[in-house]
Amino acid sequence: MDGIENSRRSRVAFSARDIAQVAVFAALIAAMGLPGAITVGFSGVPITVQTLGVILAGAVLGARKGTAAVLVFLALTMIGLPLLSGGRTGLTAMAGPSAGYLVGWVPAALVIGLLTARIVPKYPVVLGLLINALGGILVIYLFGTLGLLLRTDLDFRHAVSTNFAFIPGDLAKVVVATVVAKGVHRAYPGLIRA
Repeated sequence: MDGIENSRRSRVAFSARDIAQVAVFAALIAAMGLPGAITVGFSGVPITVQTLGVILAGAVLGARKGTAAVLVFLALTMIGLPLLSGGRTGLTAMAGPSAGYLVGWVPAALVIGLLTARIVPKYPVVLGLLINALGGILVIYLFGTLGLLLRTDLDFRHAVSTNFAFIPGDLAKVVVATVVAKGVHRAYPGLIRA
């Protein structure tokens, strides 16, 4: 019985190495906010590099640690640290039109991590691209669109079309994240358990 309990605990508990990896990726997401943001269109939602950090968290660390890194980052912004692009806090962002996109970061990292675990250690580039696009674009856009519908007076068509401005940059982020994740998984094959 003790063996089963220890096995369950080891699956749930984070090791010191796991905590360090989560902290590094939370810091990476924060650092990617330093270049600032560009607000495009009529929605007031900024284009940032921080989504790249979210995609990388899921693709490199996997579902559990990647999602934890995003949650740690968002928790830090919610207590008032100005870590979002443009020096915004989580409370400010959650009150605005970008709330849905931020909420979408959590399931995005989770989806990317869960699916990436199925393709490591080989990490075929085409599958990596598809997985990162699914989580880093489709999942985030879904939550972002819902947030726009709830936080603004945009109708459905305008809320969906807001995402079109983000597509070129997000496709570039997906490519960068895929190349980095492939290199990391080749160098450290046990980072995500298949």
